[in-house]
Amino acid sequence: MKQLLILLFIHFSSSYTVCAQDISVEPPSWWHGLAVDTVQLMLYGDNINHLKASLDQQISAEITNITTSNNSDYLWITLDLSNLNSETTLQIDLIDGAKIVYQFQYAIESPLEPYSNGFDQSDAIYLITPDRFANGDTSNDDIAGYHERSDRADPDGKHGGDLEGIQRYLDYIIDMGFTAIWLNPIVENDNPKYSYHGYGATDFYKVDLRYGTNAEYKTFVKICHSKGLKVIMDMIHNHCSDNHPWLANRPTPDWVNQWEDYTQTNHKKSTLQDIHAAEIDKKTYTDGWFVPVMPDLNQRNPLLSTYLIQNAIWWSLYLDLDGIRMDTYSYPDKAYMKLWVERMATVVPDVSIVGEEWSTNPAHIAYWQKGKVNPDGYQSDLEYLMDFPTNQVLSQALTEQENWNTGIGKLYESISNDFQYPSPENLLIFPDNHDMVRVYTRLGEDLDMMKAATIFCLTTRGIPQIYYGTEILMTSPVDRQDGKIRSDYPGGWKGDTVNAFTGVGLYDDQIAFKNFLSKLLTWRKTKSVLHSGQLLHYVPRDGLYVYFRYDERDKVMVIINKNAKRYELDLRRFDEMLGKESRNGTSILTNERVKLDGSITLRPRESYVIEID
Repeated sequence: MKQLLILLFIHFSSSYTVCAQDISVEPPSWWHGLAVDTVQLMLYGDNINHLKASLDQQISAEITNITTSNNSDYLWITLDLSNLNSETTLQIDLIDGAKIVYQFQYAIESPLEPYSNGFDQSDAIYLITPDRFANGDTSNDDIAGYHERSDRADPDGKHGGDLEGIQRYLDYIIDMGFTAIWLNPIVENDNPKYSYHGYGATDFYKVDLRYGTNAEYKTFVKICHSKGLKVIMDMIHNHCSDNHPWLANRPTPDWVNQWEDYTQTNHKKSTLQDIHAAEIDKKTYTDGWFVPVMPDLNQRNPLLSTYLIQNAIWWSLYLDLDGIRMDTYSYPDKAYMKLWVERMATVVPDVSIVGEEWSTNPAHIAYWQKGKVNPDGYQSDLEYLMDFPTNQVLSQALTEQENWNTGIGKLYESISNDFQYPSPENLLIFPDNHDMVRVYTRLGEDLDMMKAATIFCLTTRGIPQIYYGTEILMTSPVDRQDGKIRSDYPGGWKGDTVNAFTGVGLYDDQIAFKNFLSKLLTWRKTKSVLHSGQLLHYVPRDGLYVYFRYDERDKVMVIINKNAKRYELDLRRFDEMLGKESRNGTSILTNERVKLDGSITLRPRESYVIEID
């Protein structure tokens, strides 16, 4: 042959062998028939930005743009797929002058019918830190070429949990009553330290091999779906790892927000809404680095913004995702975040998105929710957010002495702020997560108040999320130590003396609480009144917070009770919901019949969920 043609096969490592070098192409594949019918390919190889590109003329696709930067190792090719109506393989030639120097195949697939319509208020989400849940495949604990080796004795090290381990215990999760799982990130984090948590990506298109492979992740989601379990993927568009190849060889000079001297974000979320804020403070918040090892990505760069948007679409379609949890939602450029959510809603509308805005100020959360009219004119299309304000007061409400401004009234006040949200029912309500001291610890290991907190989270408005291990009363140090908050789930490793999956070695309170939670979750699963019903609550008195969930068919009365002595609750105050005639109900947790006539006697520090006849 007069010309050397090298066929590049698609690998999910995004690497293609070309002569004596590697060239990567991202995304590694794409789909026809999408609402947005173009895709931007980013090619990375040695001195390639001078090359031109062409397609086989017999295929109904078109190269509409070729973009370069001052970095000779990058080339961007935009494909128009609007005339494709079936799966195909594109042959793309890279040309130097009149000579084809590289040739590769690019797969265009047909999108599948989505499994579900995303998550909603009918779901209960189980949050898992994959490295710490179960080690199903010990052969991938250490991978040649990766920086960090496993060390289970190190709280901040890799412990060996993986996708196979989670898959092994899917029935356990389902039997508990959960309908969805959210995994902390599992894309490649090839970092010297702290690679277990997943928030420092070194490859946005590749599962970290210590968890499994892309194909295994896809199979995992398919198995979850076959069992009726939804899957939520954790993503980060604000930052990557300083060990990402982009840092050693930046695609463009402004790919990362760079300062003359290292500048960390000030974490002051209020600057984005503060009408008095200085511009430098706003810039420091959005463009400052999260930490020294997590460079801040510049989403104002159109090549990068397209890359990140396509990455989220690719995982959504490749895995058939039900949802995405976006980390550090307000830290990236907010115009980009609006664009990203809009594009996701256009291309993959069946994928639900929840944003993390870690603020205890309801106004900060509400700013980002779809339908909020903001003074600065910003309009977000994000439907779901996490209810950090209520989480913040939950443990305070259940542990503080009762006074006019302390104790159980804080829960009432938090819920009373719902007027600020366009859709308070679309908030994720949670007792704790992977970034905070375990709730059982914050409650002083008080089992009664632990039950009260759980009842509240599973019966108030919103979508409940429970962190793995909460069901067995896992604890942590009282000061935040992330590695110990995210400790190993007992029984997930061969040789564990305690096995929480089977109950072996659990103490009585752990078994009792696990059964309690499972009973409540299982009951909640079929109760539409908790999924879409209204909420009416009463100002707390005497350490009691009473509220109702109701719709046209059903009514549930919830009593959060802190009283250390038996308490006679006068029901006349609740005539608006109970009526003046005698009513009966069933205590969901004890199966006791309850006569709602005049008053009811509450047992000390026992909270109630009563389904009214």
